[in-house]
Amino acid sequence: MSTTITTQAGDRTIILSEPELDPYVTHASTRRWLTGPGLPGGNSVLSFAELSRAGLRTVADSTGDAGRLTAELRDQLVIGGLLGPGGRETESVLLDGATGEVSTTHLLHDRPELMDRRALAPSLRTLVRFAEATDELAGLRGQFASYAGRYGTKAVAEASRHLLSVFEEGTDGEPAPFWKMAALIRPLALVAGRAGQSGLALDLPARLLDEEFGRRAVVRFEEVDFPSALGHEPTRRFLREVGLPEGGFLFTLDTDAPLATLDEYDTDRETPAELPPLAASLIRLGDLAEDGSLVLDGVTGAVLHWSEREGRLYPLNTDVSTLAFTLWLLHRERAIDAESHHELTTATYDQLAMTMLQVLSTVDPTGTATDGAARHYWTEAFQDETVGVLESCAR
Repeated sequence: MSTTITTQAGDRTIILSEPELDPYVTHASTRRWLTGPGLPGGNSVLSFAELSRAGLRTVADSTGDAGRLTAELRDQLVIGGLLGPGGRETESVLLDGATGEVSTTHLLHDRPELMDRRALAPSLRTLVRFAEATDELAGLRGQFASYAGRYGTKAVAEASRHLLSVFEEGTDGEPAPFWKMAALIRPLALVAGRAGQSGLALDLPARLLDEEFGRRAVVRFEEVDFPSALGHEPTRRFLREVGLPEGGFLFTLDTDAPLATLDEYDTDRETPAELPPLAASLIRLGDLAEDGSLVLDGVTGAVLHWSEREGRLYPLNTDVSTLAFTLWLLHRERAIDAESHHELTTATYDQLAMTMLQVLSTVDPTGTATDGAARHYWTEAFQDETVGVLESCAR
């Protein structure tokens, strides 16, 4: 194989030779693009690593089962993958060698007859431009450099409109759902500042939770509510002045009594569980749906997931500011989805979940970039819903 990888100003580019394109790619402009300028070797949205390793190959070659594939999928070319948190590929990116159109699919090696494809971009040129714009937003550089140092709902709204305008250009105003949700969800990372003025990881806008959940649905604690074990002052101040939503998707706050340490809470139960070490310094905030408690480390302010079923503690969020951001993000996504008449979750929930996790891992990397040895509740919750959606589609 004569695939070349060139390096310009530190950027790797994948370029194919004319013989490599035969007989797979007949679309003239697509051939010109692949032979130069080529495809980016490094990007936070897409990976073309497999193309540089194995060259062009069809879906039939990839699955090894052409007989059970639909006719429209059989000769599509696998050129890369969409990337999720941690740089893991989530879907395969396909190229139509006759039209130049780009789509995605989940490679189901055991059930290839269930595979379908979803539109991604009308051309490689458009695909690369969209991916570059998304990268620039994440790094607050290029056309999004002016957003550096800005945060709040106004910055989010402006960045969202800006990114959507990029995606609408060249697609007759109708970008694929993947890019629409990127324009709506990815700018949400701009809502909180990182200056550290609060003493926590994020500086949330003063009324962010009140505006999202309603003031009466946000609980602010008083000093009498804090156990002596909660010595982390920035956490105490956040819970007094900003507060947390009383309830929401996947989480319910304890509001019936003052906050208790994990050992105090467990003593009041009919069937006490085996507690982790230092349970006397862990403060229980509330319930995580179907799997244990959300607890605070009273010394460091770290937010943890106590799995009663497993008898183990897992990292959840860096602190209460990133916990509040996570709960806000979950609620905002559901509101955006409702406003779009559930366009985001119609057959594309897996892409939405991936986008949400990328935003969360950008704002709070705690636990979301694990090597598989540790669990992360938010990641698993999104992935569980994704699996349910994919299974229902398969049925």
